[in-house]
Amino acid sequence: MRPMPKQAPKKRFQITVRRAPGQKSRALVCAGGRVEQAAIGRSGITSRKREGDGATPLSSMALLGGYLRADRTTLPPTALPLARTRSSMLWCDAPAHARYNRPVSKPFTASHEELMRSDGLYDVCLVMDWNISARGRNRGSAIFFHLNRPGYLPTEGCIAVSLPAMKRLIRFMRAGTRVVVVR
Repeated sequence: MRPMPKQAPKKRFQITVRRAPGQKSRALVCAGGRVEQAAIGRSGITSRKREGDGATPLSSMALLGGYLRADRTTLPPTALPLARTRSSMLWCDAPAHARYNRPVSKPFTASHEELMRSDGLYDVCLVMDWNISARGRNRGSAIFFHLNRPGYLPTEGCIAVSLPAMKRLIRFMRAGTRVVVVR
């Protein structure tokens, strides 16, 4: 009897983010044979990410899960764990606080971001493992993969794509999917 041929291991879905030529705060997101436009931090890409620098970290980050504003947006099926965004949800961005770079709830007096925003940027807000599993003060908080502003205006360090692009990508995402930011 002949041995069965070995099957090649399935290639994991990976998202690569590369600065767009000649544009510091724009990027190309490559995944699954597609290229999508994106906005990145106003300061471009950096290997020395600091809180408030407006830069996107040069890094390989795992997707952990995310938030969906289900009252305004629907998504195709995904294996990525998503929670419904509620008005009480916040994200702590105060480096000296014990809950730095963690979700928190109202009322919360330290510096934070609202997850239920009126501008729609976080209608789909995916959390990447930047400064979460191994947390360091002032290394940057709330580095999300979220929706873009019209015209792909710069972010504060996040990666932002259009809603149609997010819907195309999220079908293949799961916890652990790598988002690799390169120069």
